[in-house]
Amino acid sequence: MRIAILDDYFDTIRGLPCFAKLAGHEVTIFQDHVQDTDELAARLRDVEALVLIRERTHIRAPLLAKLPKLRLISQRSLFPHIDVDACTKHGIILSSSQHAETPSYAAAELTFLLALAAARDLPRQVSSLKAGQWQCGVGSTLRGKVYGVHGYGRIGREVANYAKAFGMDVVVWAREATRQRANRDGWRTATSQQSFYAECDVISVHMRLLDATRHIVTQADLACMKHSAIFINTARAPLIAPGALVNALRAGRPGKAAVDVFEDEPMRETDHPLLTMPNVIATPHIGYVSLEAYEKQFSEIFDQILAYAAGAPTNVINPQVLGATKS
Repeated sequence: MRIAILDDYFDTIRGLPCFAKLAGHEVTIFQDHVQDTDELAARLRDVEALVLIRERTHIRAPLLAKLPKLRLISQRSLFPHIDVDACTKHGIILSSSQHAETPSYAAAELTFLLALAAARDLPRQVSSLKAGQWQCGVGSTLRGKVYGVHGYGRIGREVANYAKAFGMDVVVWAREATRQRANRDGWRTATSQQSFYAECDVISVHMRLLDATRHIVTQADLACMKHSAIFINTARAPLIAPGALVNALRAGRPGKAAVDVFEDEPMRETDHPLLTMPNVIATPHIGYVSLEAYEKQFSEIFDQILAYAAGAPTNVINPQVLGATKS
């Protein structure tokens, strides 16, 4: 099969042990990011199976209509970047492992790393030392503080455990059924979203981006936070109302933020407020990016390709396409 892998920025995939699974197939890896429909169509015109790295490239109907040879899209996790109806219309199978009950430990680790880095003002201290100025201020410890987990899913649960290990008082806010699950797991839950934002010294959000969660964190919520509090988003940027975090930081509530996600990615605007504010730590969506995480993800992605090649597709999101003739 002719296989293309998009957006492998550092040519990492071919160095993974699981890449050997594609031996015997014709594989092309693209390291740059392209979203233009015509350019993508030209690159992928002979491709039969397309491998995606999470949501880096959007696959919409106009592009799919220009790819008559495409038979399979193989990826892992959620797929808001893919037009599933268009895939079905054109007879393209979407295989995407949902890895039930398996959290992204890499994303959970980065979240707590950002909490520590923000509390200790780590980037500024490093820059100060490299500039020959020694210490540049005094940070804070997390032990004894209140850590808020907004959204108690697979990643949120892991972050709660990390915070507990650091001696923090953990409180959870989520929809009612999820709060009940958090209570059963032994965690304290807040009485309302605004009281949750008012109480916590650190808050991180951990939710899927759905219609129900889009802009779920409002300007009013952030305005309730302490001047000394830290807000962390390693999930999805649109969970926050447009402009709310920048405005809140300018108003001093919360005092600091750490973000790994942006509305438009890859982020190239060096003058974006979140990249210029001294009280913000910003990272380029590396939450799920680690060698160990990649090996697990792409082992599953490549298994889906092998299953398709063997005539028995797995993790099919649009099963109605099975047995259909490609248009």
